[in-house]
Amino acid sequence: MLRRTLLTTDAVGGVWRYSLELARGFAERGVEVLLATMGPSPTLAQQSEAATIPGLRVVSTRLPLDWLAESPAELADASRDVARIAARARVDTVQLHTPALVGDAKWPVPVIASAHSCVGTWWRAVQGGDMPDDLAWRAEAVARGIAVADAVIAPSSSFAAALSAQYGATRRIHSVRNGRRHVAVADTRNQHAFTAGRLWDSGKNVATIDAAGSRLPVPIYAAGPVAGPNGTAIACQYLQLLGSLNEAAMAAQYASAAVFVSVARYEPFGLAVLEAAQAGCALVLSDIPTFRELWDCAAIFVDPGDAAALADVLRSFIRSPARCARLGDLARQRSAGFQVEKMAEETLAIHQSLCAASNVLSAA
Repeated sequence: MLRRTLLTTDAVGGVWRYSLELARGFAERGVEVLLATMGPSPTLAQQSEAATIPGLRVVSTRLPLDWLAESPAELADASRDVARIAARARVDTVQLHTPALVGDAKWPVPVIASAHSCVGTWWRAVQGGDMPDDLAWRAEAVARGIAVADAVIAPSSSFAAALSAQYGATRRIHSVRNGRRHVAVADTRNQHAFTAGRLWDSGKNVATIDAAGSRLPVPIYAAGPVAGPNGTAIACQYLQLLGSLNEAAMAAQYASAAVFVSVARYEPFGLAVLEAAQAGCALVLSDIPTFRELWDCAAIFVDPGDAAALADVLRSFIRSPARCARLGDLARQRSAGFQVEKMAEETLAIHQSLCAASNVLSAA
């Protein structure tokens, strides 16, 4: 029986949101969660949010994230440190936020690797060609983790397929779609567009949205950091930058925007898109496999490299509030299928299955 689990997380991006939703879902089902953060520590606002989850214990390890580690040895050391934390905490299972963390550590219990993104699939979608050495060893760590973890989870079937294609995985990768609790606020819909995420990440393709903004009579608002902890940054000329917003401020932005736009070239799931859909925003999305899988017939799809076409679509929505409202209703209806409860139940079932198998082996 699963009583206690260790989750690792990254407080920099959407993985943090996923981790809190999963921790709350587990807690509601009687499972204690130890949440080990890696990389930059959670902000005070993040810590306050985590404190609302009954029984959740957060440990800031300051261990390097896989995409910020400076060498394979440093990442391997981080894996072994997390394994020691799991042993001391006497957990029944471990869920890592990336397969790269599995490493060659001696894990005391079954290990589940959640693949929220990875450098190999990111590089193929965004850059192409041969990966530089600094990324190649990180991709190799992901490949090893997928091969040896007791189970692997991806947030969409499209991303699971991309992982299998990238790493030649022959094992099953479980597709468990993300869920998100909707933060309801009063609808104050205006005829402008909104985007959100790690704006500095070239995979988000924010430059195309910025270029489209030069062709529109109304602003495109953008929430999120323009500089990342790895030194990458982006300069925007036409977007109205809002900086990083807390949950309440984000909810207000979703409630006021007519359209949410994401023309990402790489997106394993897209929590911001889900949040926008829950708020009733019309969705304008890049035509990539993940978005087609999740939002087909509930969004308008565009070529992620065509700023002029994107501007034309946004302009047509701005001129037609009724069309925006109709598409927003479709997005809201589709979003109802992405329930936190379902995500927690499906993930918990994987934990329980591994825990039961481990107990059988121990008793033999």
